Amino acid sequence: MARADNARAAAEDSLEDYAFRYVPRTFRRWSAGAVGVTALGSIAFLADFSIGASIGMEHGTSNAVLGILFASVTIFLVGLPIAYYAARYNLDLDLIARGSGFGYYGSSITTVIFAVFTCIFFALEGAIMAQGLHIALAIPLPLGYLISTVVVIPIVIFGMRALERLQFWTTPMWLVLALLPLLWVIVSDPGAVSAFAVFTGASDGAVSFEAIVASAAVCFALTPQLAEQIDVIRAMPPRTRANRRSWWASLLFAGPGWVVFSGIKQVIGVFLAVYLLTRVDPSLGAQAAEPVRQFIALYESLMPQWLAMGLALVLVVVAQVKINVTNAYSGSLAWSNVYTRLTKTYPGRTVFVFFNLTIALALMWMDVFSLIGFVLSLYANVVMAWLVTIAADIAINKHVLRISPRFPEFRRGMLHDWNPVGLVSVGLASLLSLAAFGGLFGESVRPFSVLIAIGVAVITTPLMALITRGRYYLRRETDGIASPMLDADGNPSGERLRCHVTGYTFERPDMLASAERGAHGETQYVSSLALTLDDSDRYVLPADQESPQRRALIMDG
Repeated sequence: MARADNARAAAEDSLEDYAFRYVPRTFRRWSAGAVGVTALGSIAFLADFSIGASIGMEHGTSNAVLGILFASVTIFLVGLPIAYYAARYNLDLDLIARGSGFGYYGSSITTVIFAVFTCIFFALEGAIMAQGLHIALAIPLPLGYLISTVVVIPIVIFGMRALERLQFWTTPMWLVLALLPLLWVIVSDPGAVSAFAVFTGASDGAVSFEAIVASAAVCFALTPQLAEQIDVIRAMPPRTRANRRSWWASLLFAGPGWVVFSGIKQVIGVFLAVYLLTRVDPSLGAQAAEPVRQFIALYESLMPQWLAMGLALVLVVVAQVKINVTNAYSGSLAWSNVYTRLTKTYPGRTVFVFFNLTIALALMWMDVFSLIGFVLSLYANVVMAWLVTIAADIAINKHVLRISPRFPEFRRGMLHDWNPVGLVSVGLASLLSLAAFGGLFGESVRPFSVLIAIGVAVITTPLMALITRGRYYLRRETDGIASPMLDADGNPSGERLRCHVTGYTFERPDMLASAERGAHGETQYVSSLALTLDDSDRYVLPADQESPQRRALIMDG
């Protein structure tokens, strides 16, 4: 009874976030366009400007821009299949990973990777906001770190609805504050554009494949932003003939397309750093990579210093709150998902909001911003191993080899606990790329460590699926429910069934037949939520006894 009560409490508490659940139609009331605008609102972060500035100052404009372009194209291709599955089947990245090579418990490893990302990027963005408070209001940095952390809590606790309102109302303000002064400088000072084009940074200015890849490696660390986009686009409405154009447009722009806007901001970051160093103050050095100083310089070319300072502060606060509410929200979902699955208890997502923010605040106080280039380059190796593995399983194993189940299964009882396909791929790709990054294979290989992560993941994922013949994907081929999983348009069915454990009704994709029959021998249904929180196997149907070849057949849903 205690477990049933816990499941009921989790059902009620997770109505606003669906931390470890399929997002039902009853929650997805927004249009495709509204979901897209909300998702794009979260990419207003200023770390892009800092990242672009950092790699531009080190490798020069040509290498930095080519590196940003290379990373952006790669991230788009990796993100497309993952984002499509999230929007089409209304699942977050953890639920997709479960049935895409990792298994029910195995995906917890990838979720921790993402949760760490949200902490790192909250710290980087919070540090930028603290810099703004310090420069404009003389607030000490340690206190600024605390303010930038606490300010997001009221919004994050209220979940998706609060995020949607925040992003909708603040995005126009951000665009005006960020773009108008930039356009003015470009038009009024052609010399700044010329200086940008020929800037060599700390290099000799020659275009080098090694410098391009080194620049891209820093950008690759931003790839987990896709998971934060997915936390929003999983709320996309069903795709129909009537809305298919707006549906696809929103998916492409707000899903993998986020990297187009991110790449543009990185190139702008290079321009702003060059502008500061060549037109404002050559002695700034590394401080030219700080977005606060970049925008103050832009505004001062248009208006008095006091007004420039004020507007720069408004821009920084708006931008950083927009991204950090998303960081904190997505991080709390990730930590909550892992904890609940492993412990079979649900203390509430709010607990993990504070847990996530505590880690991020500690990183700020440790001055992680000063190590931004090294931290992101190191982290990029594991990030690309993880996301390329999931993308390869979807694109190759599901659609080319037809070994992985086509429908992204996520329910306990339907999956094996662990799947070596994804675990071996991520483990091997991470190990080899980190070894290269650490110089184990020589200094000449070190700049290409992230390419090793990508290449090993692309090869190992289908290879492991072939070696295992797909027998670790599905524990069962059917969930014991006669009605179809998908509707006539291929969307998850909106049929509602009652969970006999919690007493609540859930939509068809969330449900399975229970191993526990009713009082008269009738079939009862159990929700994936109840199974997640149950520490026994009393409701779990037995595994199929078919041959491995049979279990390797595609499950079309």
